[in-house]
Amino acid sequence: MGLEDAESQVDQAFTRDDLRGLSFENTFGGANSFLRRRYTKDLTGVDIAVTGIPFDQAVTNRSGTRLGPRAIREASALQTYEPPYGWGYDPMSELSIVDYGDLAFDYAKVAEFPDRLTNHIRGILNAGAASICLGGDHYISFPILKAYAEKFGPVALLQFDAHSDTWPDDDMERIDHGTMFYKAVKTGLIDTARSVQVGIRTTIDDPLGITIIDAREVHERGPAETAKKIKGIIGDAPTYLSFDIDGLDPAFAPGTGTPVWGGLSSGQAAILLRDLAGINLVGGDVVEVSPPFDTTGATAVAGAHVAMNLLCLWGWTRRKG
Repeated sequence: MGLEDAESQVDQAFTRDDLRGLSFENTFGGANSFLRRRYTKDLTGVDIAVTGIPFDQAVTNRSGTRLGPRAIREASALQTYEPPYGWGYDPMSELSIVDYGDLAFDYAKVAEFPDRLTNHIRGILNAGAASICLGGDHYISFPILKAYAEKFGPVALLQFDAHSDTWPDDDMERIDHGTMFYKAVKTGLIDTARSVQVGIRTTIDDPLGITIIDAREVHERGPAETAKKIKGIIGDAPTYLSFDIDGLDPAFAPGTGTPVWGGLSSGQAAILLRDLAGINLVGGDVVEVSPPFDTTGATAVAGAHVAMNLLCLWGWTRRKG
């Protein structure tokens, strides 16, 4: 198999007859799916279901992340020809990965959205697969965490972000991308003693027991040493990794709703994610990619690479070779 297979491979989102292997379909043509994986609702034998959550009705500034899943899928076509650099294995060939499509919901019934998303993820987990979600705004992590906590108990949250997203919500009713981790703490979905927020660069009055490694510390400590610190805190706890693309500096990810200067570089993020290999990742998401503000496509490219690294992290501790 090689690049010459572009002569026969097309629309592999629908035509590929297996769940594993590289794809050599032309990047500029064909039907989009994440990494040219098969689109399917059949989770028989599936390790990871990648699913889009095109919801952005919880934002505080710029909207547009409802278009994020589509853009990340398109950008991921650049990664299908070869194993991801630096990992030493190919998750596309060793894992059964599918594109499970997007969550269906009525955009005009916002109050019904959280339960629909929890049920969506619950169905994936009940089928024996893990989920990697493409957002969408960051609120989506809260309904997802509900399903994960049902299966694993309180999980360690590893969050890359410019913001802690722990603004108080005492009535617990807000559908808001800045309050969902406050609710996650208060409802016991996450184990705060094993949770870490990385890249923070906005003021936090009460960290709620979560360890914060702000962006300055990452810059001064370096990504490799930061990864060691994170692993020391998380240990072997079941871990959910949520990557808000605004954890990256706007120079590397301008297409997002609430950009903040002083963030991580894409190079730092790549080293961090690679050096986290060995954590017990059970699921994750990439959120806040907003194509209307992503004029070069760089933000979607970053989101696609983050999602690929989540696949690599999940597979690292489950490899059979």
